[in-house]
Amino acid sequence: QVQLVESGGGLVQAGGSLRLSCVGSGSIVRIASMGWYRQSPGNQRELVASITRGGSTNYADSVNGRFTISRDDAKNTVYLQMSSLKPEDTAVYSCYADVVVFLEIGTTTGRYWGQGTQVSVSS
Repeated sequence: QVQLVESGGGLVQAGGSLRLSCVGSGSIVRIASMGWYRQSPGNQRELVASITRGGSTNYADSVNGRFTISRDDAKNTVYLQMSSLKPEDTAVYSCYADVVVFLEIGTTTGRYWGQGTQVSVSS
């Protein structure tokens, strides 16, 4: 029904920047909240940032001031601009979207996930 495809991960030196993108497609009526989680080996999954349809944002303390989340509803896309990257930011980053989808009998709401993209920061 809905697919989320991420891009923009990679290897960067400490202090560098990366921009992640997550594009939604499928039977989308409307997207409410969107955001990014990350997980590294041995650590719990962490909510990095989220953004509501109205544009309200929330950040983990560990990234506040360094990362910026934004969205383009016309493109069903959420972005994560990451600056001043640190080795501890190394993780698999996964986007999510809370989506109202079309069904034959009406609509329903569900959370959908991207496949994850690796971000590696070298010291």
